[in-house]
Amino acid sequence: MSTSTLGTPTGEAPVLLAERQGSWLQRLARTLGTPGGAVFILVGLLLIAIVIQNPNFGEPGSLIRFVGRTAPIAIAAMGQYFVIVSGEFDLSMGSVVTLQVIVSGNLIGQDESRILPVVLLMFALGALVGLVNGLVTTLLRVPSFIVTLGTMLAIYGLVMYWTGGAATGNPVDSFRQIGRGGIRDVPVLEIIPYPAIIFVVLAVAATLLMRRPWGRTLVAAGDNPDATHLAGAPVWWVKTRAFILSSLAATVAGIILVGYAGVHPSVGRGYEFTAITAVVLGGVVLGGGRGWVLSAAAGAFALELLFTLLNFAGIASTWRDTVQGVIIILAVAAAGKAWRAGLRPRRRDPSTPHTPGTPAGDSTGPTQPETGTTTGEN
Repeated sequence: MSTSTLGTPTGEAPVLLAERQGSWLQRLARTLGTPGGAVFILVGLLLIAIVIQNPNFGEPGSLIRFVGRTAPIAIAAMGQYFVIVSGEFDLSMGSVVTLQVIVSGNLIGQDESRILPVVLLMFALGALVGLVNGLVTTLLRVPSFIVTLGTMLAIYGLVMYWTGGAATGNPVDSFRQIGRGGIRDVPVLEIIPYPAIIFVVLAVAATLLMRRPWGRTLVAAGDNPDATHLAGAPVWWVKTRAFILSSLAATVAGIILVGYAGVHPSVGRGYEFTAITAVVLGGVVLGGGRGWVLSAAAGAFALELLFTLLNFAGIASTWRDTVQGVIIILAVAAAGKAWRAGLRPRRRDPSTPHTPGTPAGDSTGPTQPETGTTTGEN
């Protein structure tokens, strides 16, 4: 097994990085013990509970369809992750989803030749909204909560003026197939929904992005923006790109939702709060600096599995908002406490000789953070 070491003076034993210590089972156990890893255990437990109540849900065809249905909110959660891990909020996400649904429904119509130019327009609109949110937040120093709240209200007002509050527009069926179609006649699965494929591609891309210097800088900016700025990183541009990615993720979610939710100004309402709930359920700390992008996506699946379980248990769907509120409070409290515990310095064993240059009472060596606590990797 290869090992990684910290730079040490000549003659001293190298110090293994925390994520390289122990067997792979021990490393896996440490990872699952973090808030970002525990959400995967929660997904498994919820899935088992649902299958016990409804065995048909555990069939491969049913599971892949569930992934397809959950893909929009999982994609939105990954977009929201970029903003939250940087220490900000994006409350405009739901309104961006609604705007893109209305734009596609009214501008594409029944003309297939309009699909590509309208889709490009939708992505341009999404990038513009994210750019405005990011620049006002970082350069004008207006709190992102206020900026994106204002953007949310402005976009929603524009949509209501455009539609009159009623369903309007009907894009061509070939465009709607993006959200409700799939690759058919697949052995065992029967069908692989296009939304599931889109989600997997974006999840891989997001993971790779968070392993790049920009991703590491984004997490560092959320943890300590002043230190990141002093290190020479353009914090304003790093965070602005996070807002752009969030709005682009909302655009993708809107394109998918047109497929099976139709064109109505109510589509996308509340999506920002559902995405935030998924992100914090995935162990990402509000305030930034801690969390994994795949854990945010897993939080979306855990949330949808929970709602499915409640539905099978006969609990009214009107409790959905209450459940989300309770989850946000409990998840934020639990994640914050767990991450702080993982970063708390270890006490020096009194029987261990004191190392010169190390203050009494400190740990005997460099305190290593738990795997993934200071990066956006998964």
